[in-house]
Amino acid sequence: MLGDSKAFSSFSVDDPQKAKAFYGQTLGLEVSEVPEMQGLLQLRLAGGNVVLIYPKAKHTPASFTILNFPVSDVEQTVDKLTSQGVRFEKYDDKDIKTDAKGIARGKGPDIAWFKIKKLRLAFSRISLD
Repeated sequence: MLGDSKAFSSFSVDDPQKAKAFYGQTLGLEVSEVPEMQGLLQLRLAGGNVVLIYPKAKHTPASFTILNFPVSDVEQTVDKLTSQGVRFEKYDDKDIKTDAKGIARGKGPDIAWFKIKKLRLAFSRISLD
């Protein structure tokens, strides 16, 4: 029934213009406003994937990772984004331990998480191709 439907993901933000600036300028992603729908943004990802970003006045941050960005070099990506003001999460618990840069190593692929207004995103060497 839905096998041919081009499904997409979406998430809310409390400030679409700040989200547009961060995703477009800091992360270098293609972000555009949806002309016929005031306040909505389209985030175009590699491979043709599209994510809809919508404003929500009483936005509640997700407690889980909402986007994963596979990269060839996690440490280089972390260093570059850190120099642009992005702060990576630091974990020191039973399940996840990160180093001083915020990179978890040794249990599976290297991975680093960061939050934007409490939206959790990740960079890793994992690819689903």
